[in-house]
Amino acid sequence: MAPAYLLGAIPFGLLFTRWLAHKDVRQTGSGNIGATNALRAGGKLVGALSLLADVLKGVIPVAAGRFIFDAGELLTALIAAAAFLGHLFPVYLGFKGGKGVATLFGVVLPWQPLAAVLAFLLWLAVLGISRYVSIASISVGASLPILAWMLGASRFCLITLAMLGLLMLVKHKDNLMRLADGREPRIGGA
Repeated sequence: MAPAYLLGAIPFGLLFTRWLAHKDVRQTGSGNIGATNALRAGGKLVGALSLLADVLKGVIPVAAGRFIFDAGELLTALIAAAAFLGHLFPVYLGFKGGKGVATLFGVVLPWQPLAAVLAFLLWLAVLGISRYVSIASISVGASLPILAWMLGASRFCLITLAMLGLLMLVKHKDNLMRLADGREPRIGGA
């Protein structure tokens, strides 16, 4: 699980923004190291690379555990949690990390692929309707355990997704406060 955590802890949004836009993503926008703020700080290429890397740091350890090392459900749950917690609490940045949306999608994709696809479609729909990335992200965190349950996931998967979704909600507390105050930015400037 340590390799999953250490991979999850790599702050790709920070690295790509520094390397390609010569900025510190933590000093821009929300100050978050994730893909959304990397997009704001460094543009489309930086945002896309950060998103892809954050998804892959969830996919790689879970897929390796399941398909290379034949991990059972409990071990898969621990690997998924380790990668996700690495993103939220990276040792490399004093345990101050991102919100985990892309990494959560990444850990679910090789474990419960249909739930991941449905969650992504839900994210797109909520984003299209609300124009708030945060609302779309929170919706996914809340819906993933339900989607996985409907698709017959194991209890280890359900418990893990519920805990990770709750952590993701906690990490969005500032967004929730800005939403309540009417200060949360929408995409497209609307």
